[in-house]
Formats: sequence, structure tokens, C-alpha cells
Amino acid sequence: HITPEKFYVEACDDGADDVLAIDRVSTEVTLTVKKDVPPSAVTRPIYGILGTIRLVAGTYLIVITKKKKVGEIFSHVIWKATDFDILSYKKTMLHLTDIQLQDNKVFLSMLSHVLSVDGFYFSTTYDLTHTLQRLANTSPEFQEMSLLER
Repeated sequence: HITPEKFYVEACDDGADDVLAIDRVSTEVTLTVKKDVPPSAVTRPIYGILGTIRLVAGTYLIVITKKKKVGEIFSHVIWKATDFDILSYKKTMLHLTDIQLQDNKVFLSMLSHVLSVDGFYFSTTYDLTHTLQRLANTSPEFQEMSLLER
């Protein structure tokens, strides 16, 4: 969900009520609930957040807008991110000079090119950041940690 003040990222899992709120001015990230999302927010589906990046015009949020199933590991689905959106935290570019606007446009083009190259894979249930051998040698405590905590 997008408002002029915040980005709201809502989990679509059954029973999930938590919403990630990203302030577009302070860049503060907080956890809130669905009822806090304004009804006027523009809503569209995304499949994940790749991250944020600071360019000349300010901070941008990079989100995955399309995905393709490429396989499974131990019944965990592996996805390939195939399309992205680069969303500006800033509502306007009026604070930039012509040179800064041109530089920002070049950096956005470079970023879009990098994102168009194959190779962005993810899983919401399996740790792709560690080899199978390393995962086999980790402690039970590590195995019980969420993917975010790892």
C-alpha cells in the first residue's frame, strides 16, 4: 500500500495481521497492523522487498513485482524474481537541479539494467544463503531461528 507519507507492506499469509510501515520522510521502519493502513492508500501486489538504495534524489525502495517458480529443495519452493519496481521515497523532484536530475536518471537506468540481469532467486521458507553442507553442520538453535534472524 502506498500513501504520500508511507509505504505499507502487508503479509498475505493466513492469519498475519502485521504490516511493515516505512516512513517516506524519516525512512523509519516500524511494525503496525492492517487497520492502520489508510483506505485511501494505493494498493498493488508485490512478492518481496529487495532493499533500499540512496541515489541523488534520495532513497528508493526496490520491490519484486513478478516472480517465476524455478524449482524446489526439500519441498521448499524456489522463486526467480523477474521484474522489479524502484519506488521513490520523495514525492517530488523539485529540490534537484537539472544536473542532479540527469545524474539521478542515469543512476536509475544503471540500476534497472542490473535488475534486468538474470540471477535474483529467493525462497520464503528455505535458507538460500547457506550451502546444504553448512546447514547440515549447524546447531539445532540455528535451525530454529527465523530466516530473518539468520
